[in-house]
Amino acid sequence: MNTYKILVINPGSTSTKIAVFENDKAIYSKNIKHKAEELAPYPKLIDQYPFRKEIILKELREANINISSMHAVIGRGGLIKPIPSGVYEVNKDMLEDLKIGRLGQHASNLGGILADDIVRLIPNAKAFIADPVVVDELEDIARFSGHPKFERISIFHALNQKAIARMHAQAVGKNYEELNLVIAHLGGGISVGAHKHGKVIDVNNALDGEGPFSPERAGTLPVKALAELCFSGEYTLDEVKKMITGKGGFVAYLGTNDAYEVEQKIKNGDTFAAQVHDAMAYQVGKCIAEMSAVLHGNVDAILLTGGIAYDKDFVDYVKQMVSFIAPVVIYPGEDEMKALAENALMVLRGETIPKIYQ
Repeated sequence: MNTYKILVINPGSTSTKIAVFENDKAIYSKNIKHKAEELAPYPKLIDQYPFRKEIILKELREANINISSMHAVIGRGGLIKPIPSGVYEVNKDMLEDLKIGRLGQHASNLGGILADDIVRLIPNAKAFIADPVVVDELEDIARFSGHPKFERISIFHALNQKAIARMHAQAVGKNYEELNLVIAHLGGGISVGAHKHGKVIDVNNALDGEGPFSPERAGTLPVKALAELCFSGEYTLDEVKKMITGKGGFVAYLGTNDAYEVEQKIKNGDTFAAQVHDAMAYQVGKCIAEMSAVLHGNVDAILLTGGIAYDKDFVDYVKQMVSFIAPVVIYPGEDEMKALAENALMVLRGETIPKIYQ
């Protein structure tokens, strides 16, 4: 079997994670932290990319990693236009949409840009992204909200949900495309997707206002009360947006976005923290049942993943609500770097053909 080397790049708001894989095994990884003063000179997100590129190359040199030995470079996909799931070769159209932020500005937009720029230093290698948060496989009926001015959109943890789906399929000796799954990603944001034969046909918008509340997002809110708050004159648009994403959920109720800290509060006898914790689990269970109805009850398994899946009490609460629907299987944590490397590896091995972004 051939050995392929893959460079993985995952930019965050205050960090850039990099890793080198030989096939599916990580042989090097580094989480490069960026201080606020280092990023301050760059007024726009796109302005950061030369700075981050040089740091990546410096770290690789210091680790004695020969960049020219890479067979592929894959970056975290950003807020481009909605696309079907898959691996995409970075091209001119994608670069333009990443630079302007077609659906918004987020550090992950730099992933494809950095991959493309670095791959130019490597003979015969190609740059890819895979399963960005804007993966859209919704059935048309799922796009209706209740008013034509508000179409439901697909923004969710596609990379991890798809990787966990394939992992589970392999564990049960099936192809992902043979299964019906409900997958709940439980992290800083929470997304619950209905996977029907390899496609996510319905999912909550986990970024800005649908589904369960999470450690830092408000999820679905009572619409009339929200509208009245918006016109109360007490809050700016930016402040309301922050209530929805960033300062909702645990942050709003308990003053922290750290789920482990909430666990400790509960262990120390904080009854209100316990109520909020259980309410989040309750909303996850309710959303799982909704997505099971999307699949007409024909669910092979319910998969719980993400960092909060390590919380036994949380998981047990959800299990009590939904285990009557299908077996509940726990895949705690997430490994975005490995998921990206596996997507690139499938291309290098000829197991999948990269899609064209246009």
